[in-house]
Amino acid sequence: MLTCYPGLHALWCYRWANWFWRHRLRLLGRLISHFARFATGVEIHPGATIGRRFFVDHGMGVVIGETTEIGDDVLMYQGVVLGGTSLEKKKRHPSIGNNVVIGSAAILLGPITLGDGARVGANSVVVKSVPAGATVVGVPGRIVEEKRGAVADLDHGRLPDPVSEAMRSMAEQQGMLEERIKKLEAMLETRTLDNEKRQK
Repeated sequence: MLTCYPGLHALWCYRWANWFWRHRLRLLGRLISHFARFATGVEIHPGATIGRRFFVDHGMGVVIGETTEIGDDVLMYQGVVLGGTSLEKKKRHPSIGNNVVIGSAAILLGPITLGDGARVGANSVVVKSVPAGATVVGVPGRIVEEKRGAVADLDHGRLPDPVSEAMRSMAEQQGMLEERIKKLEAMLETRTLDNEKRQK
């Protein structure tokens, strides 16, 4: 890990860059950050705030913006973007609580908040705040599970799929409507035959 783990190397470089950034040596901070991006594929702005035991697994393509705030014990997979939605000099990037897990290629945009223990599924796009302990999946991100307490992992294979659940529900409703239509047609046909017999 000490020699061949880019996520760890990116974090070390961030710690140095952040120290220079906080001590008004911003050009030096940006240069270290730029070198880290070139060497590791992880881009962390030196102005971001990152807590203890932050871990980037595989790392390549991770982008963490300037006003991002990340708590303790956060696990992030490759390709995650914590981006801003404005160029104004104010809070414009996400705030991540403690014990949060963010899946591969997830995109979190704007000054939103992820509560402690939240989980974000792979390839999700999150543009609204997420309460503590909740699981978010999809585009745009939807809360699919409320689970209180700390979360240690993100079992991607068992995350609920709100789109397939909605399709299944629509198929069930369509089946029920087709049955009702058949019954109505049968009733109308019976009445039509009865009327024809009476007319004769």
